[in-house]
Amino acid sequence: MTTTGRRAATLEELRAIQAPMSTEAGRAAGLALKLRPTDVVISPFGKSGTTWTQQIVHGLRTRGDMDFDDISRVVPWIEMSTDLGIDLDAEQRASPRAFKSHLGWHDVPKGGRYIVPLRDPGDALVSSYHFMEGWFVEPGAISIETHARENFMKPRPGGGYWAHLRSWWEQRDHPAVLLLAFEQMKVDLEGTVRRIADFIDVELDDELLAIVMRQSSLEFMTEYKDRFDDFLMRRRSEEVCGLPPGSDSAKVRAGEVGSRKVELPAEIQAELDARWTEEITPHLGFAAYEDLLAALRARA
Repeated sequence: MTTTGRRAATLEELRAIQAPMSTEAGRAAGLALKLRPTDVVISPFGKSGTTWTQQIVHGLRTRGDMDFDDISRVVPWIEMSTDLGIDLDAEQRASPRAFKSHLGWHDVPKGGRYIVPLRDPGDALVSSYHFMEGWFVEPGAISIETHARENFMKPRPGGGYWAHLRSWWEQRDHPAVLLLAFEQMKVDLEGTVRRIADFIDVELDDELLAIVMRQSSLEFMTEYKDRFDDFLMRRRSEEVCGLPPGSDSAKVRAGEVGSRKVELPAEIQAELDARWTEEITPHLGFAAYEDLLAALRARA
């Protein structure tokens, strides 16, 4: 166990520290959300473009509103908002209402529209590792190998990355589901903005396109990174988990495609590949993420 004001140095400590963040009642209240047909839920697996997509959707519906302290105050997180004191049923400052989630298709509240960016599992793993360091985890205390084997790839309720991916790919033809790829968002932001605008029924003129392109760029989001640093979650972590104040919870990072090739040891990448072969290939028919990405690009 940890003491007040200390970050985790082991995965056991990490799980103990994080336990108070979410309550069963709070999660149940989120899952009971009654969605309207016009509502938009952004529901990727963690570290796969969630904040980026929140910013795009909010910019489209408001013509570039930046009057918020946390993007997840104006595009609230279904699973956590009740515990953060946010009323999910309230009207939002623009239409359509928009929400964040990390749930798979089988668990997410139904009745709305869903935007789901997908991402290479190795890159998502690397991103999640860096995200936890300096906030919940003491920098350098837990190796990326330990995080990979005992956290990211460890079997968990709900199935983790693999079950999330399977559930949403199976809905790829659903008219209320828009599948994107983080990798394609990186190389074609304009095309991404146009697809999202069309999907959420926002009329896109040249001025609005320019506003959203600028405000969803890495340069802009880095300049305003205090709006994208999980302020509400960080404050709760300090209040109920005893974490020291001033943690690094920034979500705006370079998000390089292929970071796994540089940061993951060869044996971890081999284990990820083996899990893909076990969890994805028999169900979806893709030998590797690159094959799924090619199929997604062809559909677009």
